[in-house]
Amino acid sequence: MKILFIVNDPPYGTERVYNALRLAQAVIKKEAEVTVFLMADSVLAAKAGQKTPDGYYNIERMLRRVKAGNGKVLLCGTCMDARGLDDAGLMEGAQRSTMDELAAATIDADKVLVF
Repeated sequence: MKILFIVNDPPYGTERVYNALRLAQAVIKKEAEVTVFLMADSVLAAKAGQKTPDGYYNIERMLRRVKAGNGKVLLCGTCMDARGLDDAGLMEGAQRSTMDELAAATIDADKVLVF
């Protein structure tokens, strides 16, 4: 089964990204194919070098777990540009993407979850 997660909220300040990634990790354990598409402020979730206080969740680390489970992490290129985030600032394995690629992933997915 292919599941597409479309995430919009900033990585910190709300728990939507945190909960989306928790679910993505659980779904990967069930052998599903997962794609996480980050849009709007959520593109900052894939910024490399995040440092969070001890005992606080780290979104970059959670995205790395998605990648380790053979999931894809795609980012809206227009959203990246609007926030001054370039490819060099991304965590390893995260990829700039487009609306055309999101449209194709949406059509290809068995389920689409939006956070």
